[in-house]
Amino acid sequence: MTTSPTEGAGAERAGAGPVDGARSSPAARAMIFGTGLIGGSMGLALRQRGWHVSGVDTAEGVAARAVELGAISAEGVDTRADLVVVATPVHVAADVIFDILSSTEWNPRAVITDVGSVKGPLVASIDHPQFIGGHPMAGSEQVGLDGASGELFVGATWVLTPTATTDPAAYTRLRNVLADLGADVVALAPGQHDSLVAVVSHVPHLTAATLMALAADLGEEHAALLQLAAGGFRDMTRIAAGQPSIWPGICDDNAQAIVETLDLLIDALMAMRRRVADHDHASLLEILGRAATARRSLSDDSPPPEGLVEVRVPVPDRIGVIAEITTLATELAVSLFDIEIAHSVEGDRGVLVLVVDGQAAHALLDALTERGYRSSSTPMGPTR
Repeated sequence: MTTSPTEGAGAERAGAGPVDGARSSPAARAMIFGTGLIGGSMGLALRQRGWHVSGVDTAEGVAARAVELGAISAEGVDTRADLVVVATPVHVAADVIFDILSSTEWNPRAVITDVGSVKGPLVASIDHPQFIGGHPMAGSEQVGLDGASGELFVGATWVLTPTATTDPAAYTRLRNVLADLGADVVALAPGQHDSLVAVVSHVPHLTAATLMALAADLGEEHAALLQLAAGGFRDMTRIAAGQPSIWPGICDDNAQAIVETLDLLIDALMAMRRRVADHDHASLLEILGRAATARRSLSDDSPPPEGLVEVRVPVPDRIGVIAEITTLATELAVSLFDIEIAHSVEGDRGVLVLVVDGQAAHALLDALTERGYRSSSTPMGPTR
């Protein structure tokens, strides 16, 4: 992916979204490696907010097509980028990131992130304050660049995996950029992310693919079968239409969590089989009712502004504090609607300002107190 650096002439004026949050600053610059569905969508979203976006892709003609579609401003490597997004397959991302971090040509303040769906191995191999592993939980039935949309991340969960070495300022800048794209940003430890995503993403995809393959096989014997596939079947198997080539790498990198989850699913399906075979209506109704209740509880509704609370946490100005507090909030299911770091004039301390749902604020304050933080909260009413 070696190409000439992009020059600064013609850079676009930044609207909402410079990496440091200063909306009146000169155009913020982003560099995207891999201009497929996610990389192309990232480029479109950033450009809509005034960023100058450069990009490259290993597939011939894809980056040039991204320029035509407006997903990137220019084809090439921009070493002056404020934000670097590595949207390559998981097994390629580490090499790209290592090359950037080992070079003196790149902007030393650049925030670097990736978009892979497995975080543990990658984050463990890259110990650098400016790198924050990331995973946007977003996709499309359309594969590749032609499915890219600047609205893809609106309302989507975007996981970040800060560690003890993560620079708090780098994390905050990245988090604010992603929130500006409309994403719901949450922080998880890398290993916890991989375990959870096996349940909500990896195994569901493999399950949908297995069910779709089964239907296709049976359809060879019963021509009417696929004609009968209506809404429920189509909804359940929609994700099976995704790009197959990325899955061997995902399964390799997250094999343990995927196998453990598959074992749990197999046990659950065997239990369901017994309910049906034994005509156990009571047990069948119980599990179906529990599943229906859990499904209805999935909600992306945000509280109104008057329901938000500002939590201020005095913190030492040290590496690791941002990871500790943001992952704590995620563990408590406390959504962070905004985050800011206010540095003190003394330089060795600061205040972490979090905006959270008022109903969840007490749980977060109690947990922070247990960990030795002296935090305070202020309701954010309509007069603020």
